[in-house]
Amino acid sequence: MYFQRTLKNTIRCTGIGLHGGVKTYLSLRPAPENTGIVFYRTDLTDGAVNPLIPATVKNVRDTRLCTTLANEDGARVSTVEHLLAAFAGLGVDNAYVDVDNPEVPIMDGSAAPFVFLIQCAGVVDQKLPKRFIRIKKPIAVEEGNKRAAFVPGKGFRINFLLDFNHPLLSEQGITLDITETSFVKEVSRARTFGFIKEVETLQSHGLAKGASLDNAIAIGDFRILNEGGLRYENEFARHKIMDAIGDLYLLGHPILGHFQGTRSGHALNNLLLHKLLEQTHAWEFVEGLRPQGSSHPVSAPASGFSQPAMA
Repeated sequence: MYFQRTLKNTIRCTGIGLHGGVKTYLSLRPAPENTGIVFYRTDLTDGAVNPLIPATVKNVRDTRLCTTLANEDGARVSTVEHLLAAFAGLGVDNAYVDVDNPEVPIMDGSAAPFVFLIQCAGVVDQKLPKRFIRIKKPIAVEEGNKRAAFVPGKGFRINFLLDFNHPLLSEQGITLDITETSFVKEVSRARTFGFIKEVETLQSHGLAKGASLDNAIAIGDFRILNEGGLRYENEFARHKIMDAIGDLYLLGHPILGHFQGTRSGHALNNLLLHKLLEQTHAWEFVEGLRPQGSSHPVSAPASGFSQPAMA
């Protein structure tokens, strides 16, 4: 069987929040089976507010420029998508994430620093089998010219089309089969990006206070302003794939199926997850098989596996 995974050791780092611009201390810790990914606000330990914030669809509170989670007591944590993408990409099912501020540090604007932290901590198999969500029927949401969809398929594949009214971001598309290897090599280093002309407006609304050339791709009218240029061909579309991987992991389980995004972002990704959970005929729980010599499932198991309700 393909078993649930957690971290072998605790590991820590510090960084700056992209929007708040505040220094944050972050720790990644092992967690028992069936815990999922749970954020723990270490600055909220006086007992007045529950500091635990499970990374689940029902806890999404805001999707403007990032994904923000909050529990019923109002404890919040934002910009969670890059870290969640790293957990998903490396197959980590269960972990505690300690943060002492309401924002996960942006690091270099990609998932690569979190991949490095997880790899340094080590990943270990646990005793219970990993549970996957297998897409059985197509399901989609649309807003204007934006679209996000799930369709049945073997493994986990993402197709994304990005299209901004800008010469550097016009109709940029890519399709990737997501495995641990492809995630690390083809997706994890893709950075967040923004337009220089919008920074002043964002900062006037209390956003992007921590943005810099060290943690984002800065786009001018006709060129990239970062000295080193881009890390990948189609880095913008690859970053949107990374964001989608993090957002989709809020289902609490890896996906067996294909995701198709056309100009979609955090908001539309979240709407798709809610619609999927409502359409219970469109998916099922399965336990994945580990093919010999592989660390990733390629097909659903034999029929007969029980399908409990989504938590």
